[in-house]
Amino acid sequence: MERFLDIVTGRRSIRRFENRQVDEDKLAHILEAARWTPSWANSQCWEVIVVKEPELKAEMSTLLSPKNPATLVVAQSPITLALCAAIQKSGYYKGEPSTKFGDWLMYDMGLLTQTICLTAHNLGLGTVIVGAFQHDKVKSLLQLPDGYEVVTLLPLGYPDHAPSGPKRREVKEFVHRDRFGNKKV
Repeated sequence: MERFLDIVTGRRSIRRFENRQVDEDKLAHILEAARWTPSWANSQCWEVIVVKEPELKAEMSTLLSPKNPATLVVAQSPITLALCAAIQKSGYYKGEPSTKFGDWLMYDMGLLTQTICLTAHNLGLGTVIVGAFQHDKVKSLLQLPDGYEVVTLLPLGYPDHAPSGPKRREVKEFVHRDRFGNKKV
């Protein structure tokens, strides 16, 4: 159990990678872990595009928000994964939303992203989660059909640095017992 906590607490956003390709067996291991990610009613709303083509990564990087610190890493990473989702699949039953939140795809995609990031970190690889980009233009660039959206870009490679961890709230600051506001732990 301690090993898993080390993986969770040790994972960082990596924005610079070594100039070497990701081993295919490690990529296969990451994608196999992704396959087992839980989802709403096992809907598995995701599709993953493995982008290695340098020109395509460079073009995607121009579609990030201005001053996004991940712009260079999208272009220069050995691989950028485009995590995509089918709309109105997760959280729906017979074509109707099952909760007040409607489409559950962002929840499922968050689970998928976490699975990929933690698995990559466990294999000695780094990632950074990129969500601020021109989604419709990336969707067109990657030729997604109607009914699908690009949710996240995830550069992947061997880290060339080890950033320190960000400050985190203490458990007692966000845990409530029985009712909101009851901080007696």
